[in-house]
Amino acid sequence: MEMAFNSSNSNRKLVTLILVIVVAGMSQGMLMPLLTILLDRSGVSTDANGLNATALYIGIFSTMFFIEKPVRRYGYKPVIVVGMGLIITATCLFPLWQQVGFWFILRLLVGAGDSALHYATQLWIVTSSPKERRGRNISLYGMAYGVGFSLGPIGITLLKAGIWVPFLITSCFFLIVLILLLKRSNERPDRGERVEAVHKRASKVLTIAWFPLLTSLLFGYMEASMNSNFPLYGLRVGLTESDIGVLLPIIGVGSLIMQLPLGIWSDRVGRRNILIVSGIIGSIAFLCIPFAGANLWWIGLLFGVAGGMVGSFFSLGLAYASDILPRHLLPTANVIASIQYSVGSIVGPLIGGMAIRYINVASIFYLISLIYVLFALSGLIFRRQSV
Repeated sequence: MEMAFNSSNSNRKLVTLILVIVVAGMSQGMLMPLLTILLDRSGVSTDANGLNATALYIGIFSTMFFIEKPVRRYGYKPVIVVGMGLIITATCLFPLWQQVGFWFILRLLVGAGDSALHYATQLWIVTSSPKERRGRNISLYGMAYGVGFSLGPIGITLLKAGIWVPFLITSCFFLIVLILLLKRSNERPDRGERVEAVHKRASKVLTIAWFPLLTSLLFGYMEASMNSNFPLYGLRVGLTESDIGVLLPIIGVGSLIMQLPLGIWSDRVGRRNILIVSGIIGSIAFLCIPFAGANLWWIGLLFGVAGGMVGSFFSLGLAYASDILPRHLLPTANVIASIQYSVGSIVGPLIGGMAIRYINVASIFYLISLIYVLFALSGLIFRRQSV
């Protein structure tokens, strides 16, 4: 009877955390294009508009350097509540004053809140999931964010009802899941026998789990490179802007379709094997894209395959790291993964842009293909180490 009760509590907790991530994805999916459109309407230049958008990623990146300590001290739930509070507050203030500097600060707050929310949620899921279901559960996390992010842009259509409407509706969704979250009991990460210095914990994590954590760097590089550099590639090979708008989401669709199957398979046959095979297939798909020319169907098919194979890298990497690391090191591993994702997101567009300019337009795909091949080869030499 007690075991059934605990199982029921765990399921309710997982459902609540999944709903939190769906709403967080909806918020980010709506705010990014909505704020860009509103700034453009008010006459803000395109370069200032783009610079303003970076505030979100600055907020996400900077938060990761201090988020581990409050999670260890106060537990997961308070950190998620604070993160949601920051997002709700900033979201309600956006329509109040449409000024670039003010919105930059609000976007920083959204980024900080989003970073805190995601860090605590994904860590809570991986640490509380039994090993045999960890891959499935973290894949549900990835799917939840993808579904929410895909639904988010629908909020733009609510502008017709008034500028406040999309912001208020998003805030209402957050309030609903916040009420559900408050009903769940709080938990804290496991602590080691003694508290080690941050650099010692990070060194241990990288020594033991360097291969699983590479996935976050690669995922950030691929995602940002595709979003920033593929439009440049597409226009140069003869695709229209509408073609590009149709093709880019296919990577996310492929990821959504394969998140859960890959997570379940990784529970059965091993996450290292799944990551190696997925990296090889993804590499081949990216390598073939330049040979598809401007054929919309072939590019779409290859995008679907590539997204399906490597779109789960971040979540599968976290699950694998959770398998091989002591539980008290998991918060540090999540911080490292998030920092590497941010680094990949920053350098991806820069390297891709330089490659297009100084090598050739197809080089962005050759580079992405190469890094996934190198990743797969590194997986062949990776061996689990004793702590």
